[in-house]
Amino acid sequence: MHDDAPLDPFAGDPEDPAAALGDPGDEAAPLSVTEREDVLADLADLEVFRALLEPLGVRGLTVDCGDCGKLHYIDWELLHGNLRHLLDEGLPRVHEPALSPDPVDYVSWEYARGYVDGVIDSEEGRDEN
Repeated sequence: MHDDAPLDPFAGDPEDPAAALGDPGDEAAPLSVTEREDVLADLADLEVFRALLEPLGVRGLTVDCGDCGKLHYIDWELLHGNLRHLLDEGLPRVHEPALSPDPVDYVSWEYARGYVDGVIDSEEGRDEN
């Protein structure tokens, strides 16, 4: 399995300040069947969003973070990696907000879904004519 997470700068360091927190992987419960299906559906949606929006210059999606209360701007590859990690490990990754993202380059999940729905409706309209 390939893990595209950033390397831990304290890996193997006996003075690791987070060592007292323990290994978060020890506490991970596997995802339920419903949770796995939801993550797989999100991965499928993400592929469609990217295929339609990336050629228009959209770099990724915005996500409202429940942990820190901030809006995160996340590129396509990182979104994919985060969902794969959640699927494989049962826990979301630790995250940091992007450094000086240009909000113009990102859209919300809802916008992406609406855009895809519009494309589908447009195609269905053409098929009926």
